[in-house]
Amino acid sequence: MLEAIDIKKSFSSDGKVVPVLEGISLKLDAGDYVSIVGRSGSGKTTLLNVISTLVRPDSGEITYEGVDLASVPESHLNGLRKSDFSVIFQFHHLLPYLTVLENTLLPFMNSLKPVSRQIEARALECLVRVGLADKARRLPGSLSGGEQQRVAIARALVKSSKILFADEPTGSLDQQTGDTIMELLAELHRDGMTIVMVTHEMEYARLADRIVEIEDGRIVH
Repeated sequence: MLEAIDIKKSFSSDGKVVPVLEGISLKLDAGDYVSIVGRSGSGKTTLLNVISTLVRPDSGEITYEGVDLASVPESHLNGLRKSDFSVIFQFHHLLPYLTVLENTLLPFMNSLKPVSRQIEARALECLVRVGLADKARRLPGSLSGGEQQRVAIARALVKSSKILFADEPTGSLDQQTGDTIMELLAELHRDGMTIVMVTHEMEYARLADRIVEIEDGRIVH
């Protein structure tokens, strides 16, 4: 489904080039649930950002359903992000002046074209699934951290994405709320969604089918 081959990525810091990924290869099959673990600074978030197309690698190849993503224009990558790929982060990136429902509908909001009733109905169904239908008209500031994270998941669900990339989705949450989020991810996986999750919590990492450990920009396990 998605394969990264010999991916390398460096960043500049204080005038120096700092290598972050040093030849990583990773293969994802449809329906996989993969956890990426490693110490802070090991490169796990950079890897997630690269394979989700948020960051382009310096070298290497990323193929998705047989297409080399390094060879396609940015418009094609934007199309994947709108349809096949969804990303949720530790911090939810909700717009504070939009309601919960409007934040869920963000992938479909366009100033030139109103959101259809069918899409709005689907967004409400997604909010039902994450247990927030009764808060659809509220602003994010009135929600708890766990509720805001569930809005971010609903926003990912509304697109019917094939792959969900999650970067420390429980990192800012307490244990009980984190458990709730992980139960929701497990449910999505049982329904057939492919999930790639970065986490520093080994308890949560072990819930995945496969654990990939990164150390100094290389996969060690």
